[in-house]
Amino acid sequence: MPVAELDSISLLLVYSAMAVYTLSFIAYAVDVARRSAARPAPAEARELVGAGAPALASRPDASAPASQPASVAPAKPGRGARIGFTLIVIAWLLHLAGTVLRGVAAGRVPWSNMYEFALTGVAVIVGVFVVSRLWKDLNFLGVFFSGLATVFLGVATVNYYVAPTPLPPALQSYWLVIHVFVATLATGLFGLGTGLSILQLIKERRDNGFLRSLPAPVQLEDLAYRVGVIGFIFWTFTLIAGAIWAEHAWGRYWGWDTKEVWTFVIWVVYAGYIHARATRGWRGSRSAWLQIIGFVAIIFNFTIVNQFFAGLHAYSGL
Repeated sequence: MPVAELDSISLLLVYSAMAVYTLSFIAYAVDVARRSAARPAPAEARELVGAGAPALASRPDASAPASQPASVAPAKPGRGARIGFTLIVIAWLLHLAGTVLRGVAAGRVPWSNMYEFALTGVAVIVGVFVVSRLWKDLNFLGVFFSGLATVFLGVATVNYYVAPTPLPPALQSYWLVIHVFVATLATGLFGLGTGLSILQLIKERRDNGFLRSLPAPVQLEDLAYRVGVIGFIFWTFTLIAGAIWAEHAWGRYWGWDTKEVWTFVIWVVYAGYIHARATRGWRGSRSAWLQIIGFVAIIFNFTIVNQFFAGLHAYSGL
């Protein structure tokens, strides 16, 4: 099959994935709205009613002090969340097929320019979310990841798309497979941690409606930290592998190229996040903001640095 035809099918699969990601986002958003509007009865009253007490007992005690609000049983994810997860899995499979087919059309791994790296990076980010279901139910992040995938793929197809081209000489190495794939995996983990940190900040300021169904802020923070540590390990390997590859390609391990500097800046931000939380007791909002700042630095590195800074790593393909 001709390269152009394979690439056209790949693009069609990516557009289809975007459409299904959008439907998933809508389903998750509807579920969030439903649970935000729900006003469940106090948990203590439900226990009384369940034990045979009259339904009138479900009304909160007006004589209770205002400083001691009744605890509320969290609303469980409804049909919208289940539909949203099913749709995001379907979209991810379409997305993955489109990414693989792009690699087949190009005759190499699909991450040698900004369009291909965006395809692969978003596939890994969503894949981390989908696979995390085997470890812990993080379905409450579905609206974040489905929205992120829709926006990122839309930006990539509109602004970064280029036809498949041969690899530049410097990229013709097995390090392309190792270095870039580990970087995308680290980015996926950092994206998951960022979603958890954003919800942590929101829940610290509001705790009603849908937010009551989420884990406590301290639990969200602990999950974000664990994910961030794993991502930091992969990013450290990315930095080391990049230096080794640079020595093979250009005869030096470090040359203060813009991309190298920003990769190191990201490493420093996440190292500071882990160190501050582990040794300085930075908890709560300060910890969450450091995680978010690190992910913003990754997005800046991918978009602004790739497009507007000259250097040996100028492989945007634009």
